Amino acid sequence: MSENALQPNTPWNIYKKIAFRFFFLLLPLFIILNNNGAFPFVSGLLQLPGLVLHDLIPWFSKHIIHYNYDFTITTNGSGDTSYDWVLLLFMFFISVIGCIIWSVFDRKRKSYNTAYYWLVVLVRFYLAFTLMLYGLIKVIKLQFPDPSLNRLLQPFGDASPMGLAWTFLGFSKGYNTFMGIVEVSAVLLLFRRTVVVGAFLSLAATAHVMSMNYFFDVPVKLLSTALVVMSLFILAPHFLTLYRFFIKYESQQLNKMYRPTFKKRWLYISAYSLKYLYITAGIVSMLYTFNQQTKTYGSAAPKPFLYGIYNVEDMRLKDKTLPPLTTDSIRWKQMVISYTGYARIKKMNDSTVNFTTVFDQKKKVLILKSTAKDSSKYVLNYHVIRKDRLVFSGLSEKDSISVSFKRKDLKDFRLINRGFHWVSEYPYNR
Repeated sequence: MSENALQPNTPWNIYKKIAFRFFFLLLPLFIILNNNGAFPFVSGLLQLPGLVLHDLIPWFSKHIIHYNYDFTITTNGSGDTSYDWVLLLFMFFISVIGCIIWSVFDRKRKSYNTAYYWLVVLVRFYLAFTLMLYGLIKVIKLQFPDPSLNRLLQPFGDASPMGLAWTFLGFSKGYNTFMGIVEVSAVLLLFRRTVVVGAFLSLAATAHVMSMNYFFDVPVKLLSTALVVMSLFILAPHFLTLYRFFIKYESQQLNKMYRPTFKKRWLYISAYSLKYLYITAGIVSMLYTFNQQTKTYGSAAPKPFLYGIYNVEDMRLKDKTLPPLTTDSIRWKQMVISYTGYARIKKMNDSTVNFTTVFDQKKKVLILKSTAKDSSKYVLNYHVIRKDRLVFSGLSEKDSISVSFKRKDLKDFRLINRGFHWVSEYPYNR
């Protein structure tokens, strides 16, 4: 849409009107059905349509487009499930059909200035709050935590592309803060005078996220692509002016976008008071929520009891010493306690077993229970000898077991001990 098309009493051509009708249906549908917690205080209400769609979308997929998938799977940790793709196709169909019907019955209308204004407001608020949400969890380092102990021990080639990206991004607090600040700057979208600057910054942030999602196989491709499209949608009326300014070096001035007027001053004051109240309350709510979450999750959360990597020095079973044979599937090689309530034990043949842990620190007793089907259980007394020595002794079922460990110093990892250098005489690429 050109800038002139958004001025009062300026007729729109047929292409602009059709494009507007399509996006007026598609964008609100996407925002409502993929709310993603963007709108504070009403996100629970916006989840209600999903209860109907969880039945409708599988039916649509099976009977209309004849695409079968596991219909029990909906949106989860992945935003790119079959359900999400079919939902997007469903929204596209609804928007096309609705656009055709609307164009037939409303073909004489000259423009949609007021409706376009409110559509842009909706997109601005959705884009701004979504990016602020993602930006804040980066600034306080919740989205990309420090590489876990299990990550530090994982062979480099065994990482998934997404795991590699999460480790790369989680390594640097500074890079997290930088990304977060750029995304939080989307707050500029909430104010008319800074909409264009906010849209530019939002486009840069969302394009970066989208490229990461595509090239590292992160399953948030649909949402990140939609955010890029929304950034471009906000900038669309200014494309020609921006082209003339940045490419042709011509002096330009951005025309003010049309906005409806309030006939009564009290309506004007009420509308703007409500706007700023909602913005303030939304930002305060997000800050409070994330501040509480830092106490439970992320790098700032308390570490579990006996947090660390423990290499086995000696292991005895049934009063017999088990030699450290690399093919042994019984003798332990290493124990990792990375999360509260869990431990991972690696055997000499590099197989791993996950356990739940229950510590009784008064009696100095540990109960290990395997999460595998065999549900093997250990009831062990533990003794911490200095800061780097640990001894387990007790029973595995009815068999006696004793294991002595030496705690690994995490600074032994090059990824952790390398640090930052202003001066590097040679590249340190290892």
